[in-house]
Amino acid sequence: MKADMIVFSGTSHPDLAQRIATHMGKPLGRSETLRFSNENIMVRLQDNVREKDVFVVQTSSHPVNDSLVELLIMIDALKYASAARITAVLPYYPYCRSDKKDEPRISVAARLVADLLQTAGADRVLGMNLHSPQIMGFFRIPMDQLLAAPIFFDHFNNVLFNKEAKKDWVLVFGDAGAAKAFAYYADELRMPVAIMDKARMDHSEKPVVRQVIGDVKGRNCLIVDDEITTGGTLVEAANKLMEVGARKVVAAAVHPVFSGNAVQKLVNSPIEHFIVGNTVPVAAKIAGHESRFEVLDLSPLFARAIGCIHDGTSMSDLFPPSVRRQG
Repeated sequence: MKADMIVFSGTSHPDLAQRIATHMGKPLGRSETLRFSNENIMVRLQDNVREKDVFVVQTSSHPVNDSLVELLIMIDALKYASAARITAVLPYYPYCRSDKKDEPRISVAARLVADLLQTAGADRVLGMNLHSPQIMGFFRIPMDQLLAAPIFFDHFNNVLFNKEAKKDWVLVFGDAGAAKAFAYYADELRMPVAIMDKARMDHSEKPVVRQVIGDVKGRNCLIVDDEITTGGTLVEAANKLMEVGARKVVAAAVHPVFSGNAVQKLVNSPIEHFIVGNTVPVAAKIAGHESRFEVLDLSPLFARAIGCIHDGTSMSDLFPPSVRRQG
């Protein structure tokens, strides 16, 4: 767009928003979020946004519902202030797991979030590693999905595999769905693959790992997934891998949600190291256990994507070559 660009931050993850703005060489837009005694929220913009290309960074983190409502109110405020275009930047999409009607009489809340964003006045949405690609189809406005893979690949190749020979490692997917979603990891890293055969019997988030499909005996295992919530899936997978003879286990995930006692559960597990993104605030949750966690800064990808959206240029270079070929 020819209009000036401005980036605002909600209150859910100001550190990430500031990092994005710094990479872009721009100051964050000024705003104020007020929370009243009746639990109502008001957002006051302190910079002029008339006819500007506006990006609002707001992730899904505790308190999730307050963060979502704050985002909707901020978008509404921007609309009333005559912004030329509003892009909602959602590093971690709200209600991303509620993406299908797989039981009677339930809501598809991820679709509802899409409707709310559009009704509030968002013109575009930018996300990262959606739990399900079908979420993109919930929108009638442009929706771009970034992949954190380039930054993770750089870390794997220059830090993780530098310590030990890459030939000693095997890439492990938590289930067949993850194997499909992250197939490009195997293509780009050129590693052998193993898949966990698991079943989830209810909503307790306690899966049962039945077997490991692939050879992991005497190998270092790198488990990759899109997010870590309670850590139950990850711990069960790591226990099974060690049981069948794995040498050690390292885990990587884009979204470190870490709900409940997840961090304590993870540090008590056989997993030696965790590599996660910073799509949600994580520093306070891992306090005291920093040596076990490596937090990768994903703000450069968001900054470049915002630049592409503003300039109207292709985002292809932000994706791994194997993903570009598929596109």
